[in-house]
Amino acid sequence: MQRKLLSIALMATAALTGAAVEAKAPIKHAPAPQAGTQILWDSFGVPHIYAKTEAGGFYGFGYAQAQAHGDILLHMLGEARARAAEYWGESFAKQDRWLVANDVPQRSAKWYAQQTPQMRADLDAFAAGINAYAKAHPEALKPEVRQVLPIKGVDIMAHAHRLMNYVYIASDQRVLVNPATNNAGGSNAWAVAPSRSASGHAMLLANPHLPWAPSILTYFEAQITAPGLSIYGATQVGLPVLRFGFNNNLGFTNTVNTIQGYTSYKLTLSGEGYSFDGKTLPFTTQQKSFKIRQADGSLKTEAFTQRYAVQGPVFDLPGGKETIALKVAGLDRPGVLQQYLDMGKAQDWAHFEKALRTVQAPMFNIVYADRAGHILYLDNGILPVHKQGGSYADWVKPVAGDSSSTLWKDVHSYDDLPKVLDPSSGFVQNANDPPWLATYPRVLDPGKWPSYVSTVGPMSQRAQMSVKLLSETPKLSFDDFVARKLTTRSLMADRMLPPLLAAAKDSTDPDVQAAVAVLSAWDHQDNAESKGALLFETWAAIFAPGNFTSQANYAVKWSLDDPLETPRGLKDPAAAVAMLKQAVAKTKQLYGAIDRPFGEVSRFHLGNVNLPGNGGFGNTGVFRTITWGPMKNGERTPAHGETWVSMVEFSTPMKAVGMMSYGNSSQPNSPHNADQLQFLTSKTFRTLWTTRKDVEAHLESTTNF
Repeated sequence: MQRKLLSIALMATAALTGAAVEAKAPIKHAPAPQAGTQILWDSFGVPHIYAKTEAGGFYGFGYAQAQAHGDILLHMLGEARARAAEYWGESFAKQDRWLVANDVPQRSAKWYAQQTPQMRADLDAFAAGINAYAKAHPEALKPEVRQVLPIKGVDIMAHAHRLMNYVYIASDQRVLVNPATNNAGGSNAWAVAPSRSASGHAMLLANPHLPWAPSILTYFEAQITAPGLSIYGATQVGLPVLRFGFNNNLGFTNTVNTIQGYTSYKLTLSGEGYSFDGKTLPFTTQQKSFKIRQADGSLKTEAFTQRYAVQGPVFDLPGGKETIALKVAGLDRPGVLQQYLDMGKAQDWAHFEKALRTVQAPMFNIVYADRAGHILYLDNGILPVHKQGGSYADWVKPVAGDSSSTLWKDVHSYDDLPKVLDPSSGFVQNANDPPWLATYPRVLDPGKWPSYVSTVGPMSQRAQMSVKLLSETPKLSFDDFVARKLTTRSLMADRMLPPLLAAAKDSTDPDVQAAVAVLSAWDHQDNAESKGALLFETWAAIFAPGNFTSQANYAVKWSLDDPLETPRGLKDPAAAVAMLKQAVAKTKQLYGAIDRPFGEVSRFHLGNVNLPGNGGFGNTGVFRTITWGPMKNGERTPAHGETWVSMVEFSTPMKAVGMMSYGNSSQPNSPHNADQLQFLTSKTFRTLWTTRKDVEAHLESTTNF
């Protein structure tokens, strides 16, 4: 009776107010996207996210990233807003100005609006997961980054846009200071076809080499399982999709390539404008501004007038002697996150290639393998079409901006890009080298592509070692595959020590005699116990300056006709021996002795974990790449190198091993920010737990939503 009277009263009230009766009736809310989502954290801090909706998977991934990397995550998202100087002061002003001048905040909002409804929901859910963690655990985050909260879906798009287009492709350092600047690091990648696999199953190696210090390039390992999506892999913190990953049927990885995705146009100033096609054109302008936090906490507005030419935004190069306009490829292509998501969703080659054909990722080689036995190398990227031709070197530096003849309008399609699919050799590889030696014997002819696509060479000795490791035997077992990934042998030592020792063997100089004795006993490996590695590395840096790249002292320079055995020989044997004497003195100065064990000074040292190191500089032909920083406090530690590694075989059941060298968390006091160094020092991997049963058997904690 009471319920009936209440219903009559509600109806009467609705009639008087004009409100719908349903507004007062019980409302059935749609479940939140994260409802039923669960994160199982394994004993290495890897989140295994199980969700009932796609957006729920993104929510869990955002939450997991905030838990494992919250401080750097929020800092990066604040930077992506071009408000870092507002939050953290003057040191970020230059960075903010670059993003504001290039319209990154406005374009990010436009790109967000251009996403599919599902992707917008996914981005919003990822942001909501970050916010949920921050609300539940504010004490776990540094006070200075909490001001960035709350995060919105558009912030995630802004971060992806900044990272891809204005860190990887067109950073301010690369555009304004040095076009040879590498903001992207390096990587190794292998795919082996069934024809070269002992088991008859394809195999894939993912192996990026990025900085070890927490930054915009820090990697995070995860597994995401949701309707239509089941993928294990890694990505850079802040991205809501996995850029390196595998599912039960296929896998893919990336390496940095040579795509020249922007053009700088040198302008000829004329009065208040610039010359173009025989006319003087006025600059168009916009008033821009950003805020800078002062030492006393107040905010100062920095205002500037941004000029634009027909090519794009205009900048004065340092020193004021040249003015350029910048045109970046792909600013009309907002689908980089969608492409990576679709690559991860694919279950066969046809659907994977469909994602590749969208050409939304602005750069990166893509190496692929699948259960059906297909393997692929693709020199992927958004590459301008230069109808007038020109070499790669021509387009890396500023080109004439006074004529429409240099102003490109189109970009190359997927079909235009160099690629190797299912070669008869049975493998593809890349170690940041140009595309032409993606497999061996070589199948790509540089002459069939415009010369601006890439340089012809030289091929690095790390890349040569990569090819050699895959070519040494006709068949590779999975154990062989793993063992060859772990090799620390220096190809430069294999190639150069025999002629060097022959030139030095008759020397009466005691320093040279001592060096010959040490190097003759060394096995050419950069292992912890190696006693000749430090001396050879020091000599190699003198012999081939420029990070071991100069070929001036070789007798034979690198050649595409002999790509795996050049450069080689001593141009001046006596000079090379004199360099060996220099190396003795320098090795003693740096390390105390010429036969000091490599691992005594080369250390895997993070926090309280300090272990003997192995692996060496890639340009000395070491595939297990560690770029060692300078000596400090009696040791040197990795600047970058081995980061995320996964090795899989598409057998039944699938084999999968890997590691995240510096651990899967950068948060202070996390047990997972150095707990995988044990695998690095022992040259082993951990099993990647891909089934729920295995995850539950190694469970550390559970987060339920």
